[in-house]
Amino acid sequence: MISTGFVKKFSEKIDKYSCFRSERLLLGLLGLVLALGLGGCANTDYTWGWYVISPWHPMGITNIQFLLSGLGYTLLLSLSAIVLSILLGLIVTLPALMKNTLARRINRVYVEIFRSIPILVMLLWVYYGLPPAFGIKLDVFSAGILGLALCDSAFEAEIFRAGIQSIGSGQHDAADSLGLNYWKKMRLIILPQAIRTVLPAIGNQFVYMLKMSSLVSVIGLTELTRRADELVVSQYRPLEIYTFLVLEYFVLIICISSGMRWLENRMRSVEI
Repeated sequence: MISTGFVKKFSEKIDKYSCFRSERLLLGLLGLVLALGLGGCANTDYTWGWYVISPWHPMGITNIQFLLSGLGYTLLLSLSAIVLSILLGLIVTLPALMKNTLARRINRVYVEIFRSIPILVMLLWVYYGLPPAFGIKLDVFSAGILGLALCDSAFEAEIFRAGIQSIGSGQHDAADSLGLNYWKKMRLIILPQAIRTVLPAIGNQFVYMLKMSSLVSVIGLTELTRRADELVVSQYRPLEIYTFLVLEYFVLIICISSGMRWLENRMRSVEI
């Protein structure tokens, strides 16, 4: 019979590592889905070819290296796009929070336009539309960054607007009493506090950006999804290769999410 003390110690141990419970749950669910999928296909005439992505097969090792070669582009593209979108979001939001009707209207128009355009459509327009329309020719990587950043900047603008407005009026009054102008007040007092508030939302947007970066493969960037498409054409093993692609994104997102959660906890502890 299990003692009460053992149950208590076990519960304390689980609580100690509670930050990993969601990751373990997701890993378990993924394993279950894969097991059910493989089990459901077991009675079909499909001949499995897991050797194409097996680390114990020479061809699999070569293919894995080829697939992972797109990881650098995926990370660099996503990071560059989220940084640019944050800057654009701030540029649009900060003037709109002033007592300026024109700036507020520009903010609303900007947000509504770029929030309503699908990312894939924006990527195609930036890459194929800018050259004939404005004489601006961008390479695939730059077009991917700009397309992703424009669409995401509308959401970043709303995130920062909500974060800044959540700061108490006492902080604004204190800044005004010090004689700070609007921009110094935002830079020195309001924004540092707002960033802590909106950090979880920015982290979610970064995860979203990582997933949406797969759409840039449509215009030819050799990131993770494009590499998988190229390998499918040469190996004719879409199920196995795209399964590996799913695992790539899954592990990547879990790592990024865990890192963002650690950063949030770190900033919260510093604030306390």
